Amino acid sequence: MPLPTDSTAHDTGSAPRSADDGRVAVDLWLVRYPARHGTGRLAVAELDAQERTRADAFLRPRDALLYTAAHLALRRLLAAALGLTPQDVSYVRESCPGCGRPHGRPALRPGLSPALHFSLSHSSGRALVALATAPVGVDIQRTPSAAATEACVRLLHPGERAELEETPQDRRGTAFGQLWARKEAYLKGIGTGLERPAHADYLGTPGPGPWRRPPHWTVLDLFAGPAHAAAVAVLGTPAEPLPVRPLPAEWLYEGAAARVVAPMPGRTEGRCTSRATGVRQTMKETPT
Repeated sequence: MPLPTDSTAHDTGSAPRSADDGRVAVDLWLVRYPARHGTGRLAVAELDAQERTRADAFLRPRDALLYTAAHLALRRLLAAALGLTPQDVSYVRESCPGCGRPHGRPALRPGLSPALHFSLSHSSGRALVALATAPVGVDIQRTPSAAATEACVRLLHPGERAELEETPQDRRGTAFGQLWARKEAYLKGIGTGLERPAHADYLGTPGPGPWRRPPHWTVLDLFAGPAHAAAVAVLGTPAEPLPVRPLPAEWLYEGAAARVVAPMPGRTEGRCTSRATGVRQTMKETPT
């Protein structure tokens, strides 16, 4: 089956309803390269066999460590939202909406929670985790070099290329990095990843021109440090604000998971007033 070539030719779903006002609950967490926490060890036993095998396959120890930390963070955050242990969290792959093969969005295995969605991205010492009550995608990456930028510009949507051509040369790498983060977040959110051509969708800055971003999706830039670009894509309208919260270092180390996830800071706005995150509170109120 050929891949679609425009943003209306694949099923991106309809706008979800997950809160009283129809907005989507989203929690975002930034995971930094783990420093040693006292005499503790990373809780590697909480990963499944496939994750441990993948971690062992990295050639550079730093990459393996970041992968391990990111997946531990994801497991513990999902466990906190669902009221499970990290070992009880398991994943499947949805079908790709472009080709139908099982390499689409990662999802919780059937029976855990159809209302909880997540996304994970890691690059150059940092990782970003999103939990949401609607399909979501995140991307984080180090700001690319000028050479990498020039090599990839030709892959972009015509409207995006036009915007970059108008960007001063000394800011083009930063602008391209942010644009590409939006694009990958959106492509992960719809479930195709880079199987879908990068030129098929416009993720630039909307203006008076003819280009518009994909319908139904909200794509936002995130701050993840001066050397990284990051973005989140959500099906629907997310509840505000959307802070990117740093994950406490101790959350990655061995110890009772209940003690680790209990101090999750809560939101005071809207209806999410408990110590749980907005997503966790919404999950408690959502029938499964």
